[in-house]
Amino acid sequence: MNIKGIAKTMGDAVIKHSPEILTGIGIAGMLTTTVLAVMATPEALELIDNRRDQLLKERTPDKNENIDGLVKVADDKNGHFGHYKLATKEAVKAAWKCYIPAAVTATASTACLIGASAVNNKRNAVLATAYSLSENALKTYREKVVETVGEKKEQEIRDAVAKEQLQKNPIVNKEVIITAKGETLCFDTISGRYFKCDIEQIRRTEAELNRELNSCMYVSLNEFYYKIGLRPTKLGDDLGWNVDNGPITFSFSSQLSEDDTPCLVIDYDIAPRYDYRNLM
Repeated sequence: MNIKGIAKTMGDAVIKHSPEILTGIGIAGMLTTTVLAVMATPEALELIDNRRDQLLKERTPDKNENIDGLVKVADDKNGHFGHYKLATKEAVKAAWKCYIPAAVTATASTACLIGASAVNNKRNAVLATAYSLSENALKTYREKVVETVGEKKEQEIRDAVAKEQLQKNPIVNKEVIITAKGETLCFDTISGRYFKCDIEQIRRTEAELNRELNSCMYVSLNEFYYKIGLRPTKLGDDLGWNVDNGPITFSFSSQLSEDDTPCLVIDYDIAPRYDYRNLM
């Protein structure tokens, strides 16, 4: 057996899944903390009672029957004082050692949960950087394509890509969403949804989104979906546009769907991005 290879594989797996592992340990630790605290409570109560009894024997009441370290407790609804309990400070001094195991477990669990969050934040930052580099590279590539082959040829390439996207998402397998925003069949390249709208409505939406972008600094993809009558999606909240990247611009390609229905394929000149809230 290749022990070294197995160890490396296991180490890589642990590193890869470290956020999940740390979160699991943290949750298990919090549950253990609760169990330890419950188990320690009877002993703590006994120590508190013993300390109270000790103070009652050692200390003499003053003229108001107050005893240092103890608190008088009313034992009936009329407020008649019949016995004493240990003051909070004295209770803590008497019982704190019982909760040391629970406190240690809680501290370790909290550290695991914080560590899991830190690893996730670091990975998200790396992904955002990689995404930004890819986005810039794609933008440069598109500009060079237009410069090399011309706008007409570049549009032909876009049309070919749009046609392929429709072929990969045949309408016969999809629901067509009626939005009451128009009657033209449309296809959104990000969510992969077919819906009824029209190009003028989408252009008006584009203008509205850019006004919001200039005033609010960023806009989510769900804002676009909402304005054209589509249901929001989880991805639509994660993705959006930031004013630092320039105005929102949609591009359109007229294609035929699998059942030969004219279809308007909607693409994005500047793609929505994950870190759109954090660019400023």
